[in-house]
Amino acid sequence: MPDTMTQQRAAGAIMGAFVGDALALGPHWYYDLAELRRDYGEWITTYTDPKPGRYHSERKAGQPSQAGIILTLMLRSLVAQGEYNEADFCRRMDEDLFPFLDGTPMGGPGGYTSQSIREAWRRRVEQKLPWGQTGGHADDTEAIERTLALAVRYAFQPTELATTVASNTRLTQIDDTVISMTVAYAAVLGMLVRGHALDKTLSGKLMGLVKTGKLPFHAVTFADLQPPRPGDPDPPRAGRFASPDALLTPSYMAEAAADADIRIEPAWKVSIVYGMPCAIYHQLPAAYYLAARFRDNFESAVLHAVNGGGQNQARAILTGALVGAQVGFSGIPQRFLDGLDDGDTLKGLAMDLATQINDPD
Repeated sequence: MPDTMTQQRAAGAIMGAFVGDALALGPHWYYDLAELRRDYGEWITTYTDPKPGRYHSERKAGQPSQAGIILTLMLRSLVAQGEYNEADFCRRMDEDLFPFLDGTPMGGPGGYTSQSIREAWRRRVEQKLPWGQTGGHADDTEAIERTLALAVRYAFQPTELATTVASNTRLTQIDDTVISMTVAYAAVLGMLVRGHALDKTLSGKLMGLVKTGKLPFHAVTFADLQPPRPGDPDPPRAGRFASPDALLTPSYMAEAAADADIRIEPAWKVSIVYGMPCAIYHQLPAAYYLAARFRDNFESAVLHAVNGGGQNQARAILTGALVGAQVGFSGIPQRFLDGLDDGDTLKGLAMDLATQINDPD
């Protein structure tokens, strides 16, 4: 049984993701910030209904998007099985999601279906391919939005974390760079659940796990990125991601957030600095920056993520999980928890998962 603080951080990560998802449901995907302000005012502070004719228009304030629905399927599978069981997760996707999709973007539970899920649905349902042959080349953060639960579950088991996250990601996304960045985010979240800080030292700790073989990234440098010695062989690449750079990003973002000479003001403009689109390489730097800058203020972190427009839902989910892990469940404002649709069920799943973590200490 993990200690109380670990459980707090674990549940905080899960509930932080759900809160971020629901907060962005209404104002999702406004690339025209003037239009966003016209529809929702100068500063969004709580859950809102989507506007007619826009994304998720049949949903109501506080309800999840499809990302939240799939994350719930992952949680139910983990809690029921006591571990990651890919066959069980796939069965739930087959039974509880895919029958309700039609392959169109604006169809399906949650009011919008992402590119990677649409591609997996076509291969699985229309082409009748087995799981494992269902992944496509979408470069979004869709897999992170469900595998963050695996990062929490295996926070103290980095090898298992990397293995399960990579395997689950490949069900819908097969680009190696996307997979490596997804695994890197999971590794960061796992470290935060363990109680490490999102600061300039975190990437060095992650690189230490690479050097001991616990994280499958290829690296030729020594400690502090010092060059290899003349004559040193090239490290083995089999089963490893091509580069560890995705593990270095979070500490650079943390340094930027802490540097008085580097200011993004107001912080929601991180979406303009790193980009509003869906691609993972836009989303991760922004989420890391906000999670480092507002490491002890959940509300500020997620609201700046939401108010930045564009793909603010992914930004808010990723940021919410990272900051939720840092402040713990008790650090999430009660009004956000009270406003979540079926919040007691989600809290129960988060708490049940938190008790499963294998903390060797």
